[in-house]
Amino acid sequence: MAKFSVTTKTGDEGLTSLFSGERVPKDHPRPMAYGEVDMLENMLGLARLHCEKEENKEALLYLQRALFRIGSELATTPVKLRKLKNRVDEEFLAELDRRRDALEETITLPNGFVVTGGSLASAHLDLARTQARRCERLVTGLVRSGEVENKIVLVWLNRLSDYLYLLARNEGGEPTLVKLLTDRPL
Repeated sequence: MAKFSVTTKTGDEGLTSLFSGERVPKDHPRPMAYGEVDMLENMLGLARLHCEKEENKEALLYLQRALFRIGSELATTPVKLRKLKNRVDEEFLAELDRRRDALEETITLPNGFVVTGGSLASAHLDLARTQARRCERLVTGLVRSGEVENKIVLVWLNRLSDYLYLLARNEGGEPTLVKLLTDRPL
């Protein structure tokens, strides 16, 4: 049996292979988007390591696994999506919505903008939330350009950031709120 090496040298010229097999430049919008999804998955792993609540650890592991499905869909061109065993679909979105709604029922939301840092875990979760928004922005461009036809991927990422916000509030500390320079109360 041949030994596997992580160094393939196939990317030395600035090209990468999509999951569906096509070769594209590494700065093509698809690898840029799924690379940011990979970053988000790693951020969730770091957040999970610091969570104190077991239910939040379980939720983050679920999200990490789900992001592999998101990434594989982003790394597959529309004509080859049939290669994927598990697609991002309405059921996949509904599961995220169920989880988010259940968590929202259990916590009291702060009345205002939260300054990150209520706890180590909540700070990591807030950072991951901003990364989810970055992913959403990149996927928005892919959807608008027709590179990604499945708009549920975009909807899922949008709702993910809401769920991460709730997980951060659930995980940690007394929130510090921002007072805006306005006469209106928050």
